[in-house]
Amino acid sequence: MSTATEQQHWPGPLSAAVARLCTGLQPQVSERTAAGFAEVLRRLSAPLQVAVAGRIKSGKSTLVNALIGRRVAPTDVGECTRLVTRFQYGTVDRVEVVFHDGKKQAVPFDADGGIPADLGVDIDEVSHLEAYLTNAVLRDLTVIDTPGLGSLDAASVARTEELLGTRKEDADDADSDLDPVSRNAVAGAEAVLYVVTQGVRADDEQALAAFTAATASREAGPVNAIAVLNKADTIEPSSVEDSGGEVWKAASLLAEKQAQLLKPKVADVLPVIGLLAETAESGEFTAADAEALRGLAQLDEATRETLLLSADLFTSWECDVPAGTRNRLLERMDLFGIRSALEAIDADPEITAGALRRRLLDSSGLASVLNRLDTVFRARADGIKAAAALASVTALAHASGDQGERQRVHDAIEVLLAKPEAHQLRVLEALTLVAAGAVAMPVDLAEEVMRVGSSNDLGEQLGLPGRPRNELTDYALERANWWRSFSSFGATPAQSRIAHVVHRAYFLIWQQLRSG
Repeated sequence: MSTATEQQHWPGPLSAAVARLCTGLQPQVSERTAAGFAEVLRRLSAPLQVAVAGRIKSGKSTLVNALIGRRVAPTDVGECTRLVTRFQYGTVDRVEVVFHDGKKQAVPFDADGGIPADLGVDIDEVSHLEAYLTNAVLRDLTVIDTPGLGSLDAASVARTEELLGTRKEDADDADSDLDPVSRNAVAGAEAVLYVVTQGVRADDEQALAAFTAATASREAGPVNAIAVLNKADTIEPSSVEDSGGEVWKAASLLAEKQAQLLKPKVADVLPVIGLLAETAESGEFTAADAEALRGLAQLDEATRETLLLSADLFTSWECDVPAGTRNRLLERMDLFGIRSALEAIDADPEITAGALRRRLLDSSGLASVLNRLDTVFRARADGIKAAAALASVTALAHASGDQGERQRVHDAIEVLLAKPEAHQLRVLEALTLVAAGAVAMPVDLAEEVMRVGSSNDLGEQLGLPGRPRNELTDYALERANWWRSFSSFGATPAQSRIAHVVHRAYFLIWQQLRSG
């Protein structure tokens, strides 16, 4: 007869191994710690939880809508934008207000299918919102929309910390009696999508670190965090050297500079135009919009150029396209999107509304963000969730105050990590320590540690993508021997522990290449 643990669905073998560890430890620990382990097991089998964070007015909610493909998160400033909202898969579309006392109240979507601006409840009594959507994207990814950092009122900060650090489940859930320290250990997002804008501030790195302190007790790093440069269309090309006067080139160059500022806290910084992505992905771009754009394309060149000089002129200048229609286009696409659409129509006057929508989507940069979400988050969900779960297990044991219990959990984790199939968890731990600066390494070695731990592709792990297998095999053995020597000669004690992990990672890669 199979156990409950075996019957549950896990993201992969690492998560399954951690689940078996939790199940085996539950009879050996206190009731409170066992309840925490039960919550760890629940979260292990749930979709990967990605929090979208950033400063106020950075366009987080607009980007959330683009990722989900539905204009459901409120983007105008209001009480809902001061709340944390979890978007997850459900068989029936619904929104629930979750109060601090654990009670829940369903609220209807507004006429446009979004979360209503007015919830009809006392906002000070609300913990967060739970939105359930019949959306394929959310089957393997729960998206958490958070209030903006930087200019938050104290209540919004508290709500964010409560959900990401001490979120309560239903009143009858296993963790409802856990102390705040324990809840902090088992709750929190497992990955972070951080949103920056053109006016990136020097303390964005500190803001990112503060936010990710709540992500399952783990620091942000190239394994579990990426950033996007939103509102890329607002960048003035002349302000970015070597942009050649091109907006997207300027945005890409600025994103590279921001990546240097935020790395190694994030895997990458990618430019995106959230508004354009939201409009194209969520069905907001209609056939009527396409016809309105055709009308603009038919205007004389002087009138067109005047309209595109500024938002004010676009809506106020006299022309054959009604001002109300132009105002809608501006709200949905902004001038960059309108200009891109007109260029597409100029190139192909017979272009369909569907093809025009796809052109806008291409212009938004969303495809690159989605691809990075796949390679950084989805493809490595097993490792991310397993590493976060192990951090939670360790924190729960530490919080119990029982030295014997702490030792039993420590010993069980060491047995797990000694197995070859679980060594990737040691690599992720080493990568996180190096990325966070907890263990100082020479720059070239730090980059090598992050490369080995930041990909599932053997060629990319070795820094030799696309090379022949025999070349990869020889190089893996060469680096394994180098790191073994470094661990014994020249490394500090902390560096030596990292070196042992990297040495074994290369050795296991070598074995895998030989047997493959």
